Amino acid sequence: MDQRLLEAATRGDAPSMKQLLAAPGDSDVLLGTTPRGNNCLHIASIQGHEEFCKDVVTTLDHSPALLSAVNNDGETPLLTAVTRGRVPLASFLLRCCRDQQLSETILKQDKHGCNALHHAIRSRLRDLALELIQVEPALSEAVNQSGQSPMFIAVMRNYEDVFEKLLEIPSSAHGGPGGINALYAAARNSNSVIAKMIMETRPALASEEEGRNKNTPLQLATLWSRIDVVRVLLEHDRSLGYRFSADGEPLLVSAAFRGHVSVARELLKYCPDAPYTYTSNGWTCLHVAAIFQQTEFVEFVLGSPQLRGLINMQDSDGNTALHLAVAVCNPKIVAALLLRQDIDVTMMNKKTITPIMVLSGAADKAKTLNYMFSQYTY
Repeated sequence: MDQRLLEAATRGDAPSMKQLLAAPGDSDVLLGTTPRGNNCLHIASIQGHEEFCKDVVTTLDHSPALLSAVNNDGETPLLTAVTRGRVPLASFLLRCCRDQQLSETILKQDKHGCNALHHAIRSRLRDLALELIQVEPALSEAVNQSGQSPMFIAVMRNYEDVFEKLLEIPSSAHGGPGGINALYAAARNSNSVIAKMIMETRPALASEEEGRNKNTPLQLATLWSRIDVVRVLLEHDRSLGYRFSADGEPLLVSAAFRGHVSVARELLKYCPDAPYTYTSNGWTCLHVAAIFQQTEFVEFVLGSPQLRGLINMQDSDGNTALHLAVAVCNPKIVAALLLRQDIDVTMMNKKTITPIMVLSGAADKAKTLNYMFSQYTY
């Protein structure tokens, strides 16, 4: 790039640019680039010189070439303006590309796979994002190298207005990184409004499993105790409450692991016979609550008519919840179990060990637990 043009673009000095252009033999001078591939529109966009860019675009026959030029980062001048937060300038360049039918330029993705819409949403430029969607709806279809769609980013930021416009586009992408989708983002943010709109228009997203642990949006909403989202998903499709994770974990077990009593109540309201047993080892939600010392959840199970039968249920090793509670030496949970009249303290596991015998391997708090058992009437 001519040094005089570089200085003019940096300062936003349109008269100097025009003077340079008028010089004999310099008709292509504005097409020059820096070592980083930036042309004069890129440089002016970095600085936010809107009037300079307007003069370049409106007075030059080469404006389509300048608007479409890509620098070493894969950015067009439009992308450069958006990433720098130059909203009025970005809006102007967008209209120029539209008027000159440069659709491919508007859709251009940088070296990270992000287009102008990705950057506008990520940079909190909501009005610009809405304008981009209106001018070029196909921007909604792009997914960057991290697997993020514009819709996913919008939901992560709780931008309901942007999300609604994206949802109106049938071909808009909804994916996120690691195999998650926009419904996962709604669950993470406890945004039941967005979750409801997704369930009404794209219910299949509720069945998609994320890549790492194969959890569905409802399973993660359960683990995160997003009660409003759990309610929305179950209101739309109660069958979701009967599903297991890829490793055989039902929702009640997930709730027990974190001690989320309110989520378990909500689940049982929609699915009164929801599954409660982990298929890999036979642990029920009561076993899980006992081993992870979720006292409130244990008390919830013991007081729930639907789950009353779990108290003496054995896992694949023959252990009851009482076996596990004694093993972890939790007096409160042991006491809660012993207060139940239908508890059977004589049940043996597959090694013919009763809960009382488990005490021999539990030195800490053993005196307290022994006292509890001594007060229990067989």
